Amino acid sequence: MYALVDANSFYASCEVVFRPEWRNRPVVVLSNNDGCVVALNRAAKAAGIEKFKPFFEVRQACERADAVVCSSNYELYGDLSAKMMDVISRYAPEQYIYSIDEIFLSLKNIYPAVNDLENHARKIRRAVWKECRLPVCVGIAPTLTLAKIANHAAKKFKGYQGVCVLDCASERNAVLAKLDVEDIWGVGKRISAKLRLMNVKTALDLANMAPKHARKQFSVEMERTILDLNGIAAKQWDEARADKKQIYSTRSMGERITDLESLQQALSKHASIAAQKARAQGSVCKTLICFAGSSPFEVQPYYRKSLHRFPVATADSTILSQTVTGLANEIFRSGVRFYKVGVGLIELHDNRHSQEDLFSPDPSKHQLMETLDVVNHRYGADTLFVAAQGISPQWGMKRGMLSPQYTTRWQDVPRVKC
Repeated sequence: MYALVDANSFYASCEVVFRPEWRNRPVVVLSNNDGCVVALNRAAKAAGIEKFKPFFEVRQACERADAVVCSSNYELYGDLSAKMMDVISRYAPEQYIYSIDEIFLSLKNIYPAVNDLENHARKIRRAVWKECRLPVCVGIAPTLTLAKIANHAAKKFKGYQGVCVLDCASERNAVLAKLDVEDIWGVGKRISAKLRLMNVKTALDLANMAPKHARKQFSVEMERTILDLNGIAAKQWDEARADKKQIYSTRSMGERITDLESLQQALSKHASIAAQKARAQGSVCKTLICFAGSSPFEVQPYYRKSLHRFPVATADSTILSQTVTGLANEIFRSGVRFYKVGVGLIELHDNRHSQEDLFSPDPSKHQLMETLDVVNHRYGADTLFVAAQGISPQWGMKRGMLSPQYTTRWQDVPRVKC
């Protein structure tokens, strides 16, 4: 048996953890640069505010509903996610974190020792609420796909109250009959459109399709999905994820960049982010690409990229920062209002098997980078950073309605007066 624990409207729920007076109000969370709506709580949805709409289109609806509107507070969301996952992981020996707000649990080593799975799921919900003040739903089933569907039922269908256990065929078929085929994990709109032409409209219809026929018509993944829907475990989570072969860090600017120094700072910032990601997976970079461009809606759009190959592969932030600072001179053009910039590490190698050069010693400062990562992990991102990023850049991401970073910034730690 597997369980899927999923937080409800995670970003919006995080915003009200330290603001209980917001819990009964509509809460809206915006994307980077406060562009569009990316998260809504139940009250905001009931007020008619639509997800993924540009904020300027729903601003009046937010004002009419007296909604709380917040910029994306990634520092808060990441920290609360880690705390939530830590609590949930106590309830099963094997876990797989699927996303920032979802985690699979394998119950094979505790079931049937824990014979009341519904009660076990309710304990998870209570523990997460008590210790993190985050609402979650729990779906339990014999396969990963059915666990996803059970979680969907726990969240959307009446009567389940946040917990759904699909441990018998009759209950499973009843839920599958209510679920649109498009809502099945891994199906999506394009495949569901083809399925509808084959008169497959619900999850139960798909479960009744012959697996071998589905493999011929679609793919082996569709065959595995059908087996999963019938309670035969065909999908498994990866015990070890493969390292990324490319790492990018890109961002649209809150304020347009019009001078060379700001462009150098922005590229240096993204080089440091990409370098940290490479070090985290134990990789070094042989080839770097950086790029910048104006908005495609400008009268004369501008885009330029530049590439650099290192004699010795590296993930040293100071070296990558120095490199992109030089490349910025090739990219910059006076009069251009740069809107989007980015850095990519496009040729990565495992640092344990990196080929060294007799005549080009490794210039990387490994101990310095290790110290940098340890300090930033403990005290928060950019506690230490390369000076080339700038001390107080004006080009940073626009977050005009940012809530306090209650758990990761000393100045924002809540104060209790007794």
